[in-house]
Amino acid sequence: MRKISVGILLLALIATSYLPAAQAASAAAATGQSAGTATALVNDGGEYLRSLITRGYIEFTEDLQNASDPITRAQAAVLLQQALQFQAPAALVGFPDVSAENAAAPAIYALREQGIVQGGDSGYQPDSALTREQLASLLSRAFLLNDNGIQTGYADGQTIATVHAADALKLKQHFIWDGQNFAPQAAVTKGEFGRALYLTLGLDVADPGAIPLEEFFRESDQQGFQLSPDGKHMAFIQPVNNRLNLFVMEVGQEKAVQLTHETERSIAGFAWVSNDRLIYAKDSGGDENYHLLVVGIDGKGQRDLTPYENTTSQLIDILPDLPDHVLIGMNKRDPRIFDVYRVNMNTGEAVLAAENPGNITGWMTDNNGKLRIAISSDGNVSSLLYREKEEDAFKPLLDTGLGETFSPLMFTYDNKHLYALSNLEADKAAVVEFDPGANKVVKTVFAHPDVDVSGIVPSRATKTIVAAVYITDKVHYTFFDADLEKVYDSIRKELPGMEIAIGVPDEKGNFRFQAYNDKNKGVDYTYNAETGSLEKIAELSYWLDESKLADMKPVTFKSRDGLTLNGYLTLPKGKEAKDLPLVVNPHGGPWARDAWGYNPEVQFLASRGYAVLQVNFRGSTGYGKAFLDAGNKEWGKAMQNDLTDGVEWLVEQGIADADRVAIYGASYGGYAALAGLTFTPEVYAAGVSYVGPSNLFTLLGSLPPYWESERELFNQRVGDPVKDKELLEAISPLFHVDQIKAPLFVAQGANDPRVNQAESDQIVQALKERGVDVPYMLKQDEGHGFYNTENQLDFYRALEKFLDRHLNP
Repeated sequence: MRKISVGILLLALIATSYLPAAQAASAAAATGQSAGTATALVNDGGEYLRSLITRGYIEFTEDLQNASDPITRAQAAVLLQQALQFQAPAALVGFPDVSAENAAAPAIYALREQGIVQGGDSGYQPDSALTREQLASLLSRAFLLNDNGIQTGYADGQTIATVHAADALKLKQHFIWDGQNFAPQAAVTKGEFGRALYLTLGLDVADPGAIPLEEFFRESDQQGFQLSPDGKHMAFIQPVNNRLNLFVMEVGQEKAVQLTHETERSIAGFAWVSNDRLIYAKDSGGDENYHLLVVGIDGKGQRDLTPYENTTSQLIDILPDLPDHVLIGMNKRDPRIFDVYRVNMNTGEAVLAAENPGNITGWMTDNNGKLRIAISSDGNVSSLLYREKEEDAFKPLLDTGLGETFSPLMFTYDNKHLYALSNLEADKAAVVEFDPGANKVVKTVFAHPDVDVSGIVPSRATKTIVAAVYITDKVHYTFFDADLEKVYDSIRKELPGMEIAIGVPDEKGNFRFQAYNDKNKGVDYTYNAETGSLEKIAELSYWLDESKLADMKPVTFKSRDGLTLNGYLTLPKGKEAKDLPLVVNPHGGPWARDAWGYNPEVQFLASRGYAVLQVNFRGSTGYGKAFLDAGNKEWGKAMQNDLTDGVEWLVEQGIADADRVAIYGASYGGYAALAGLTFTPEVYAAGVSYVGPSNLFTLLGSLPPYWESERELFNQRVGDPVKDKELLEAISPLFHVDQIKAPLFVAQGANDPRVNQAESDQIVQALKERGVDVPYMLKQDEGHGFYNTENQLDFYRALEKFLDRHLNP
């Protein structure tokens, strides 16, 4: 059995929006003024002008003395040209009212040459006061401000001149201008200009020398390496024009062939299906209707194997006896269920191999590609179904109820028994060997007393499983193969300070592994069993200086009702662990968990001066059946209390400043952010909901059709919309918006099939009806999370600005 998963690869970011800060220079040396003169600036906005002067962006002159004075168009041009360090053109001509003798002419014409100021025969009007709408266009052109998707506006928006309207909105989208009204024709004061320039330069959010935002989210040059079955070719993912594409190269060679040429959206994953062909997955705009396409290692023979609308597909297995065919699960016949098709990769012909009677939620093959396992569910009870041969009918073997697990992982190499994760006999899931013929567990292979076992490592060399995997604070291995354990120990000694994630040993005992830690995305290696040598394939984040990054420390504390809670605390490097601004970052799922390792969001936030707390609250996976079930129908209640208790724990220790706490999360974490602001408004100074549900009735009423079989699970773990109506009303933030006091930032993908756009629309609209201005970033080409580079960058830039505005790190 080759169980191949087509996972979604997260995209990272590159910078596109803001220019880098200029090198700081001595303002006194540049202007001939003393520092004391610059500090004499008075009135509103003077502090921004002082900072710009001190940092060497602009020069001090006497006409800046009173920040409340209006700024002329000529003065604005001079300051902007200084900040951008543009050189004046040789010919100072173009405006009839700006002669070469005008002191501002070099600046005005330098900006004109860059397209920042426009016009000609009509003149520049250098002595006129700069209006707010003119300022908007000036900054938008100078800094290439984009429409970042934040849905916003001004109450007096109709009075903004058409030519300036989009630029005026950009100032608000980028947190440069505040307020419900813009007063577009009002004269801009020198202080207002200084503040706007300061914020546009991004000087409010990062100290000089801070790691640029895009460095944390930068995509690896190459990643996701997979060897072909014969070991002769290596396939990998590489970014091309901000989209991840598939490449392949011959082992030992440097030249790679680009197999895909995606420009709209990155591919979502890939797998080898033979020595000379691969299958890759892609969707459209985040709709999660995944198509599977086949392509040869020469880039030829590309074909969409699932060319159906409103259908999502999953690769089940290759077929050793039919090398030109694969098994694919598709919901094209009925959007609620997946049938299995045998698909010819040469012709695209799909033949039904197993029809889903309506209750099958999963399929599995043996090591020869034979479909022999199915999982059925009636919503309350799941059943393991088995057949000896494909010609036989499936028969039920055992049942599991809510909280119980029996998850088959793979057949033994002789295809007689199953390895599975099971908690049927205990609170924690263990690896067991199961005899389907006798319908019984024949051996508990490995169990851990404190946590669930999360997986196994099979070996094609020994035809056995050689290790079990479990996560406490970090990932650990228990080995069943003494030789491999020695190799693992030797690798750890050779690579101190790194955790080792080992791959599946091949027929010769060679394997790929990744060395990583909390400050390093990873370094990929291959291990040669014959020579005992390591070969580095790629460094995934070589540009990051680990000495500048923060430690992710495992922590444990008690909830108010005595439950032991685990999580991670990351403190900003170089700052005393005292009265720090705190970002609580609950994970999504919620039936998932946070784990130790490099997390770009966490490192980014820590670099900006925030302590970051990640809590594996009750209802998280990995800690056993009782801990998971403790979250049943506790959304917004005990699950939320666990986050609040974490905040109070850090405040009591003096680490966190109780007045500067924000909560930011995605998916369930987005719900937790809304719930935190709604049900514990005294705790949080700000919140960010990223694709988070606001109304549990509409969430449960709009689940993807292929989740229909799990509806009863949602009813039992979240709440039944009919039986638990009062509960769901009580824990849905939408029904309690009057309790939200802190600023909220919302982000959403328009094509999200899990948390529909309506979830964000309705909470934003409800707050707007109460006069609350909510920054709302809506991306039309995204789904459940932002995956396109430019959209991710927009989001994290806005997140940075929003948190800085309200937590002042």
